[in-house]
Amino acid sequence: MSHESLPQFLAKIDLFQGLSQDTLSDLMARGTTLTIPAGQHAVEQGANDAGLQVVLAGSAEVTVHGTDRAPLVPGDYFGEISLVDGLPRSATVVAGPDGLTTFALSSLAFAPVVKENSDVAQALLKALTARIRSLEAQN
Repeated sequence: MSHESLPQFLAKIDLFQGLSQDTLSDLMARGTTLTIPAGQHAVEQGANDAGLQVVLAGSAEVTVHGTDRAPLVPGDYFGEISLVDGLPRSATVVAGPDGLTTFALSSLAFAPVVKENSDVAQALLKALTARIRSLEAQN
């Protein structure tokens, strides 16, 4: 993201594609940037915290019930499932060797945006159904 602004970067993420500049600005105002050192947990499977994080820089390893999943790189995001259903985290995400920088939105910050903007709700539904289709294709 070194030569892109945060709004330009977020606008390219499938979850936020097509959102108005005003909506993106609202989301950015409600979020924060987190820096997680190499080897530290960004989230832990089973934890009750909820929130969405978009990878801005670095990488992360992902495990679900001890099974490795595809690593996360800039442009990927995690936490959308817990964000929607409020249930415990479904995966553990650990910052890679260069650490991890994310843009984070808590469920409390994200919920009003979804309620007030049907475009955000539609984008979230599309992202979640794409995830389901991808998982079904693997079986």
